[in-house]
Amino acid sequence: MEIKQDDKRFFIGKGENPEAYIHFENFGQDKLIIDHTYVGESLRGQGIGEQLVDAVVEHAREENRKIVAHCPYARDVLTDNEDYEDVFIGLRSSE
Repeated sequence: MEIKQDDKRFFIGKGENPEAYIHFENFGQDKLIIDHTYVGESLRGQGIGEQLVDAVVEHAREENRKIVAHCPYARDVLTDNEDYEDVFIGLRSSE
């Protein structure tokens, strides 16, 4: 599945009606806020949501930004993966 990007989303499918997407907003010069993740029923259980979170993580790294996750799903994925510590601003379960 090809993950595409526009100004505020990574998505799978057509841009006007994607099958899955993760939406983010720029916050200041150095942060991104993930506020919503959606995976359509036909794509669930395939790791698509995690792939979308990973796409935002790579984007944040390329732009030297940090991520704040208001979306509960994205926050859980980011919290549970130590590989994202360099970009994620949030409490870890061990804190």
